[in-house]
Amino acid sequence: MNPARWAAALLASVLAFGLTGCASLFPASRPAVPVATPPAEAGSRSTVAIEVVAPDGLRQLLERHLDLVRLGRAAPADVDDSEWARLIDATPEQVRDLLQTEGYFAPAVSLTRSASADATRTEKVRLEVQPGSQARISRVTLEVEGEIDRGAAAGEAHATATLAELRRRFALAPGAPFRNDSWSSAKAAVLAAARAAGYVNAAFSGTSADVDVAANTVRLFLVLDSGPLFRLGVLDIQGLVEHDVQTVRNLALTRVGTPVTETLLLDFQERLQKAGLFDSVAVTLDADPAQAAQARVLVRLRESPLQVYTVGLGFSANTGYRASVEHLYRRVFGFAASARNKVELGDKRSAWEGEIIAHPGERLYRNLIGGAVEKLQTDTDTVLSQRLRVGRTQDTQRLERLFFAEAERSVRTPVGAQESSAFAISGNFHGAWRNLDNIVLPTRGATLKLELGLGRAHGDQSESGYFARTYGRVVGYLPVGDSWYGQARLELGQVFLPAGVVVPDSKLFRAGGDESVRGYTFRSLGPVVDGAVGGGLSLATASIELARPISARLPSVWGAVFFDAGNAANSFRNLRPVYGTGVGVRWRSPVGPLRLDWAYGSETRQGRIHFSVGIAF
Repeated sequence: MNPARWAAALLASVLAFGLTGCASLFPASRPAVPVATPPAEAGSRSTVAIEVVAPDGLRQLLERHLDLVRLGRAAPADVDDSEWARLIDATPEQVRDLLQTEGYFAPAVSLTRSASADATRTEKVRLEVQPGSQARISRVTLEVEGEIDRGAAAGEAHATATLAELRRRFALAPGAPFRNDSWSSAKAAVLAAARAAGYVNAAFSGTSADVDVAANTVRLFLVLDSGPLFRLGVLDIQGLVEHDVQTVRNLALTRVGTPVTETLLLDFQERLQKAGLFDSVAVTLDADPAQAAQARVLVRLRESPLQVYTVGLGFSANTGYRASVEHLYRRVFGFAASARNKVELGDKRSAWEGEIIAHPGERLYRNLIGGAVEKLQTDTDTVLSQRLRVGRTQDTQRLERLFFAEAERSVRTPVGAQESSAFAISGNFHGAWRNLDNIVLPTRGATLKLELGLGRAHGDQSESGYFARTYGRVVGYLPVGDSWYGQARLELGQVFLPAGVVVPDSKLFRAGGDESVRGYTFRSLGPVVDGAVGGGLSLATASIELARPISARLPSVWGAVFFDAGNAANSFRNLRPVYGTGVGVRWRSPVGPLRLDWAYGSETRQGRIHFSVGIAF
């Protein structure tokens, strides 16, 4: 053999052996992914058909985020061969990274390529993914540093309660599946809870999710540095012109040194808004950690106009058309008090109401003096009432309380009969409690109204004597099923007085109307005396209603069906309930529900339209 040929063969053998040996020195770190390479002419492809085979939820994730899918389906002709090869090679690693966010740490990935046999020059890419089992959380360690830890160790109530709330807020527990989104949400919830509790500078000093691929488990570890607890030191109030600083401080309803929680700030802001003195309110915390022990709460206000006139026109099925003028003076006689006067003229009701009420004082108590004159006409009688009251009220987020002494006189003139009058002096308590998901448009919760009174009465045709009055009303709201909402109401009242003693008509009870028994006119149900309906000593009404949105396109418009029952009488023994059934439409407007009902009265055997706006507490 030619020596030159021997040398060439020997060199080729050495090179082949050397290359094989080098490959064995650097084994692949991941299992090889089988990729079938299409014929060379596939580089002239005009379209690409990409098929992703995986469980539904994961398939959508891959199709949404994989570069291969997005570019291949959007503009395959614009991707040259080298870039296409790079996308193919990077796909398995990108699949693994995406699946790890869903808790799959050992997926099997297979990718194949082929070219079509026809002239369409279509390249087919099939990506098949078997994710395996989703990893589970094996252990959760939540440690807290800073003032929460020191306070809890010392037995401080706020720190102890906050630490318990942080552990409750962390939503992931051993045994739960691991997902990156759930892990991020759980961390965010803990951080938000710490900051809302007054540890405004709280931050994580360390977090980790340690994956054991062999055991398919994840261990979670968090260290929260709470930073200092912010305690109330100074109210920095700006924007006051006419009103007193003390009024704003009273509305804060908290003492120096109290932890400045998110709830404290929001409740303070809500009380300022409800006080009726300010057009705009903003309450924020100065988060300077150096001032945490004596934190500044910034209160920025813009006062409402001192005087406001309001003209109104309206209609209700109870009292017909009405026109009103109201004047509000928020700084009467230069004192921290507001005066309100309202005159209303209507078909069935004409009235004047006036009140002077102090701005909120310590513990939100306010003194008041007020009076009213009302003329109310029904189908059976006309009642003229005058009232003067002096009292003290307290309004909080859930509870309203009013204590007052009242002098009241009424003159009742039945149709075709002689008029009679009565006068009473009494001490009274009115209370209202509410626990609602939304005070304007409630769908869950309850309200309770309670009235108690004790006094002495005298009539021009009766004896003098003592009396007592009780009244209660409870309303409940509850979702029923997926789209129905239920509402139920129970109302009871009783006046206790000796035989021969009468009280003013406003102290007695009548039923009928929008918020009573629908299907009957306003105040048309009660004991009949001399052919006319009068007020009764006993009252009982009840109602149940089911409503739901009429269509998904009009979620604020609801249809309703309801059943009402009740009456008023001179005793519960003689009380014979009447019934009203009907259907209605509700528009849940931003200022309250507008209701239009048609109800059929079992006693009158007639239908009646009822119209009202707002909710009654």
